[in-house]
Amino acid sequence: MAADEESARVDTWIWSVRLVKTRSQATAACRAGHVRVNGERVKPARPVRAGDEVRLRQGGVERVAVVSRIVRKRVGAPVAVQCFVDHSPPPPPPQAVAPAGRRDRGTGRPTKRDRRDLEKLRGD
Repeated sequence: MAADEESARVDTWIWSVRLVKTRSQATAACRAGHVRVNGERVKPARPVRAGDEVRLRQGGVERVAVVSRIVRKRVGAPVAVQCFVDHSPPPPPPQAVAPAGRRDRGTGRPTKRDRRDLEKLRGD
């Protein structure tokens, strides 16, 4: 195998194994510092090799994947799961997630009094 075949760009790889939906999202995640390879923040063009640990934080959830196979083209879901070993922590139980404040449908925007009450609850 040539040196080119042993590595791939990190943004291409996380898109190829379906950790993100689009290639541009993968690039944006790298630029924003949401992607780490072996513990260090990386730029989109950083090469990844088999055995590297890739951490991707998106939507408040962290995905941890150890590269087991290099792919440069997007592959189907059954093949994608064979390209990495998933070490992601389990999602928090539903009770641990704080419920978002909800308003009844059709009640309109919150009044100034409602906003002040919300600020009191949040401690602002």
